[in-house]
Amino acid sequence: MKMNFFKTFFASFLALLVFTFFGFLLLFMVLGALTAEERVTVSDKTVLHLKLDAEFSEQQAENPLAGFPVPGGEVQSIGLLKLKETLQYAKTDPKIEGIYLNISFPVAGFAMLEEVRNSLLDFRSGGKWVVAYSDVMSESAYYVASAADKVYLNPQGEVEFNGLTVEISFYKRLFDKLDIKPEIFRVGDFKSAVEPFLLEKMSNENRLQLTELIHSIYDYVLEGISDTRSIPEEKLKEISDKMLVRNAKDAVEFNLVDSLLYYDEVQAELRSRLGLEESEKIRFIRLNRYAKSMISPKSSANEIAVIVADGAIMPGPAGEGVVGSETISEEIRKARLSKKVKAIVLRINSPGGAFQASDMMWREVKLASEEKPIIASMSGVAASGGYYLAMACDTIVAQPHTITGSIGVFTTLFDASGFLSNKIGITFDEVQTGEYGPMISFTRPLTPAERNVWQRRTEEIYETFTRKAAEGRDLPVEELKKVASGRVWSGSQAKERGLVDLLGGYNDAIRIAASAAGIEEYSVRYYPRKKPFFEQIVSQLSENARSESLKNELGIHYAAYESWQKIKQFQGPQARMPFEFIIQ
Repeated sequence: MKMNFFKTFFASFLALLVFTFFGFLLLFMVLGALTAEERVTVSDKTVLHLKLDAEFSEQQAENPLAGFPVPGGEVQSIGLLKLKETLQYAKTDPKIEGIYLNISFPVAGFAMLEEVRNSLLDFRSGGKWVVAYSDVMSESAYYVASAADKVYLNPQGEVEFNGLTVEISFYKRLFDKLDIKPEIFRVGDFKSAVEPFLLEKMSNENRLQLTELIHSIYDYVLEGISDTRSIPEEKLKEISDKMLVRNAKDAVEFNLVDSLLYYDEVQAELRSRLGLEESEKIRFIRLNRYAKSMISPKSSANEIAVIVADGAIMPGPAGEGVVGSETISEEIRKARLSKKVKAIVLRINSPGGAFQASDMMWREVKLASEEKPIIASMSGVAASGGYYLAMACDTIVAQPHTITGSIGVFTTLFDASGFLSNKIGITFDEVQTGEYGPMISFTRPLTPAERNVWQRRTEEIYETFTRKAAEGRDLPVEELKKVASGRVWSGSQAKERGLVDLLGGYNDAIRIAASAAGIEEYSVRYYPRKKPFFEQIVSQLSENARSESLKNELGIHYAAYESWQKIKQFQGPQARMPFEFIIQ
């Protein structure tokens, strides 16, 4: 009797949980539909409040749980292309008086932030103002803030202004402790992506290329700050090299900021600009809400298809942070065959990845270039496989800060037989029909014959990469190889060496595409399309549940698990830039 009671009780309880779960999903769907249809009305004398302390991606990574009291609901991101579109709209919106900018620690590279900075300068060119205020500003945050009319800092705040640093994580000691041996095959003295598996610090070649890279990037940063703050570049370099700005007062003394103000004083400054009385409330509107007030432009018979490749290159479908070759190839193919699409802009933000996936997409770019204009717009990173994706385009546009090049190939396998045998007591044996066994195996080391096959295959891939790159750039192969060898370049350096055609941003690429297609009126459409709201909800909840479960089960070892997941992606031939590459 008791057993039947408990069976009935738990069955009813489980049914209630399932019903509640799907009830919440239905509620989210209804709320999402209502939110999507909501049209925001903007009042006169409104200030657009930009809070840019978030992770940037090319397209807005919609969080279907945002605003709901569930795990993952607090995660926010900023879509660069949507931000640029919104600022361009606000420039001519008579309801918007100016921008109040808060930025301290944006999670984005300098090329992405250059796009934001240029959009702010363009906004100001329409006769409107931008006021930046923060308690603390990182180097990258200050670069964006320096585009404002006025830059204010909390009296006890700080501005980081001491140059750039590159940091790379190395895993050799970890592998030594675990008795795991990487099997590495590469072509190119500068192909440093495998160094973290083999060394404990940078090679001389890698140190050279990264030193020259960050100097190239920082020179352009100083040039931009010099233009907007009217400080000679030589003086800015002295301030940075000697770290002369160590507190808020120093920031004012060296003209990095205009004044030291508390929050209420900044609000008083904004009221003065708006012509408001002290008792009147300032009408602020946030970025995402303001975007809902925008009137969509009229549809045109001509379309420029913007295909966004944002993330690591992998075979299969695209996803958040993954450039899936199957999806991107299909989108390029559809744009090529569409009569409505007059030109294609390939927006690339990728450090590369699987070689075969890169080559699959290259083929579709090549076919498209034979039928209509296709322009590459490089964002923060378009290196190795990311460059492979761009090199067959008619024109390549990059920011001076873009990290590109890295034309090289490596193959990485992992021999975990020592770990399995010595650490956890598992051994393996095998029989085979021929001289060669499985070419990818972590249970034994490769034989000399097998290593020879992998090295030759890697060299063949490098020859394919450089030949196709030379063909796309209209250069002799030997000339192309002088700037290849896996070396990473900034956009400015790449332009000097013929790897890039023009220095500019996304808007420049759109203009070039329109001009090449001979069209003046056109619509811009982004691909791949975003997932439906319900699918995002299910995917987000599933991912959150999986992550939370792993975190609870692994505890402090979760970080190591994440690192191993990244390392696993390096199996097989790769066209990828240096691993764990951070500029700060």
